[in-house]
Amino acid sequence: MTAKTFGLVALSAASLLAGPAFAHHVMGGKMPVSFVDGLLSGLGHPVIGLDHFAAVVAVGCLAAAHPKGWGLVVGFVVAMMAGVGAHLQGASVPGAELIVAGSVIGLGAIMATHRQLSAAVALVLFVAVGWVHGYALGESIFGAEQTPLVAYPVGLAVIQSAIALAAMRVAQLLMQGDALRLRLIGAGIAGIGIAVLVQQVVPAA
Repeated sequence: MTAKTFGLVALSAASLLAGPAFAHHVMGGKMPVSFVDGLLSGLGHPVIGLDHFAAVVAVGCLAAAHPKGWGLVVGFVVAMMAGVGAHLQGASVPGAELIVAGSVIGLGAIMATHRQLSAAVALVLFVAVGWVHGYALGESIFGAEQTPLVAYPVGLAVIQSAIALAAMRVAQLLMQGDALRLRLIGAGIAGIGIAVLVQQVVPAA
C-alpha cells in the first residue's frame, strides 16, 4: 500500500467511524480488576475513543515537519501520562470532554490549513493537548485497584507512541508529494472533533 493510499484509507475510515458513540470503555464499561485488564484498557482506549485516536494521529502528522519529531511525540505521551495521574489524584477539570473535542478540532485545523509550527510552539501545544486527553482518559480507571492502575498507563503509553510514530512516518512520506493529502486528513480529523463536540453539546441542550 502506497503512502497516498494509506492516507486516503485512513481519512475514509475516520469519516465512517465518526458517527458511532465514541465509546471510551474497553472492558464494556466495567472497571479493570487485574493487570491484564488494566493493560488491555490502556492499549484500547486511544483506539476505540476516536477523538483520542484522531488527536494522536494529528500529533504524529504535525511532528513530522520537524527533524526531531519523535521528541515532540515523547512530550505528548509524557504529558498525557501526567494528565492521567492528575485525574487519579483527584484533580477536577470542568468540561474536560468539551476541551478534548476542541483540541481535536484545533489540531485538525492546523493540519488542514497547512500552518507551520515551530518546535517550541508545537511542544507547548502537544503538552497541553496531551495533558487534557490524559485527564479525560483517566476517568475510566479512576477508583480501580493498584494493579490495574499500574498496568493502564503502560498500555496507554505503548499504544499512543506506536500510533503517533506510525502517523509521523506516513506523514513524512506524504510530505514528499502533494501536501493536499495531509490537509485532507487534517480536515477529517477536525470533522471528528466537531462530531464529538456536537454529541457533547446536543444532549445537554
